[in-house]
Amino acid sequence: MSRIGNKPVDIPDKVKVNIANDGAVSVEGPKGKLTWQLPRQIKASVKDNHVSVAREAETRSVKALHGLSRALVHNMIVGVSEGFTKNLEIEGVGFKAAVQGQNLNLSLGFSHPVLFSIPKDIKITVTDNTKISIQGPDKKVVGQVAADIRRYYPPEPYKGKGVRYAGEQIRRKEGKTVQ
Repeated sequence: MSRIGNKPVDIPDKVKVNIANDGAVSVEGPKGKLTWQLPRQIKASVKDNHVSVAREAETRSVKALHGLSRALVHNMIVGVSEGFTKNLEIEGVGFKAAVQGQNLNLSLGFSHPVLFSIPKDIKITVTDNTKISIQGPDKKVVGQVAADIRRYYPPEPYKGKGVRYAGEQIRRKEGKTVQ
């Protein structure tokens, strides 16, 4: 019995949830619109401002899909009503970021600036030239954009330079010593 899969998902006032007969789930709210296709063995229904997810079989894989489907529907509803945010910090002398139109311009110590194209439905803001905030309705896309930006210059263990998640702890190493 999936404990997470059996919990109903509450629908806020300004959010509309439609579930088609073929399992297509569409959620629309103030922050945007998201769609997703339920797996074949999983069924969902909307009653009294709650979404209930049920499974048709009792196999191990269907039980796992039951909890996953409920969590993804919950993330869709939270995303279109409140949105998701990831914060990045840039550490290093001369390292900075700036938003220029639909691109994020990163100066990360290379001989050239790194241009990152911002996907649609994603809003990136830069404060203090070193703090990047990524916002959007889709949790997966927000996390992937943050990971892609971090991948340009991950934090290195000797001086701690690079792009890191806000609050991320970097294990520092001791450099070479002269004998």
